[in-house]
Amino acid sequence: MGCGKNEDVGGVRRHDNCICEVVRAIKRVQDLRDDRDCDDCASDCFTSPLGSIVSPARQRANTRVFTLSNDKGDLFKALFKRERRRRRGHGGHGGHSDGVGGESDGRHRHNNCISVFFRVQNVFDNCCATLQVLEPLDRDGDPVDITKHGKIDLEEICRVENFEPTGSCITVDLKCFCAIQCVKDIFIDCDDF
Repeated sequence: MGCGKNEDVGGVRRHDNCICEVVRAIKRVQDLRDDRDCDDCASDCFTSPLGSIVSPARQRANTRVFTLSNDKGDLFKALFKRERRRRRGHGGHGGHSDGVGGESDGRHRHNNCISVFFRVQNVFDNCCATLQVLEPLDRDGDPVDITKHGKIDLEEICRVENFEPTGSCITVDLKCFCAIQCVKDIFIDCDDF
């Protein structure tokens, strides 16, 4: 069940879903990128422009990273395919190349391919959305394995500071979620995909 409001408008029952509206707003903010200041709440999903969740000082950003939760407070998770490609610079996400053996600059790549972090790609129809799954990274750009024994490990999520686009997308019904939390504004090089 979503957390939207049920209203009776002119004898017609209407359902407005708050998660749907927030994701639509995130999409508009990602598309807008204007230069107005609005810093009422540092982690408010409606904060505009992009870059204002990261810091009050303007930063190049084109993505508002967020998580979704169900009515029990469990984080929504999705699988992603780990891409074997050369990564370009940090720019808010990882900046190292990923070798064939799963090693990169001497760093071990986790086998985990689950994330709870997303970027909205498109919102359509009756509150459906295509979300790109983002790979969680630590402050050095190394992958963070956010699972332990098959469950989401909240302590590991606290280590996440950066994100990498995965190229993996999932289509969801936004009416199935009860909470959304905006995490960070970042720049993602869309030319990587």
